[in-house]
Amino acid sequence: MHIPAIPLFDEQAATAASKRQDTLTKPAGALGRLEALSIQLAGITGNPRPHFEHKGVIIMAGDHGVTAEGVSAYPSEVTAQMVLNFLHGGAAVNVLARQANAIVRIVDIGVKGNLPEQAGLIQARIAPGTANMALGPAMTRAQAEAAIQIGLDVVNREIDAGLQLVATGEMGIGNTTAAAAITAFYSGISPTRVVGRGTGITDEQLALKDHAIRRAFEINQPDTTDAVDVLHKIGGLEIAGLVGVILGASARRVPVVVDGFISSSAALIALKLAPAVKDCLIASHSSAEQGHRVLLDQLGLEPLINLNLRLGEGTGAVLAFHLVEAACRTLNEMATFAEASVSGKE
Repeated sequence: MHIPAIPLFDEQAATAASKRQDTLTKPAGALGRLEALSIQLAGITGNPRPHFEHKGVIIMAGDHGVTAEGVSAYPSEVTAQMVLNFLHGGAAVNVLARQANAIVRIVDIGVKGNLPEQAGLIQARIAPGTANMALGPAMTRAQAEAAIQIGLDVVNREIDAGLQLVATGEMGIGNTTAAAAITAFYSGISPTRVVGRGTGITDEQLALKDHAIRRAFEINQPDTTDAVDVLHKIGGLEIAGLVGVILGASARRVPVVVDGFISSSAALIALKLAPAVKDCLIASHSSAEQGHRVLLDQLGLEPLINLNLRLGEGTGAVLAFHLVEAACRTLNEMATFAEASVSGKE
């Protein structure tokens, strides 16, 4: 596995965007986060007048052996069933992507069960789900590295085909347990304070989730200095795939709109592997999962919206596409004081 070089944030393009913001027909800073977002987008892309005609969400799907510990309200079969729902256009992310005029790409990177070959499904299955992290490593190091490479390959193909803005999405019953484990491990915060209800588990299942993470730490002893070690021991195949998507997009100056709890855990692993990716990340929203705020703090990111979402799939990230477009349109299409013959501040 080769981690691509991440280009430096283009300060010249960001400065040009900032200077243009100061000439537009509004008080300086009046558009708040939209102004800051437009400047960040300019710095990521190297274009002082960024725009994104071709947007898309890449959904990585994989199952988790830790579900054997009773940590989820739904059986593993739901992962494959939801992948079919994505392919048929019936999931929330499909609806929101249609509204945002964005493509949806679904990757089977580790789904348990049979998924027939069909249009729209990228079949890149490494294994039929991970092993139970509470009993040993979730996957081998080689599997984790292969999953990262798949993410790199998928996003590079999409960028070669014209993709300019990417959202991270995922599907995998049990994956909030893996995300909580990554969060607790890197933050040093007790698993009790980062595990959440996920798909709507009971108090008893919440306690099982907490216990499973503690056992995973004890048995696996992840190495804090080695992000791939952490990933293969307590992560997931779809999380690893998203790490590759984030690394690959950042290397190509394509902004990454990060979804919720699961996607943010992948972003944290990517950040540990290549710290320069931080400038390329846009946190779409603050999830209702209690551990997500901890992850955002670890990433040093401030989310654009808070709608108490906890669905995943990339839904929050696709919603944030509208704000990205608003940031670009206001930067590019507003008149300057000179163009509008409006008097500036004295």
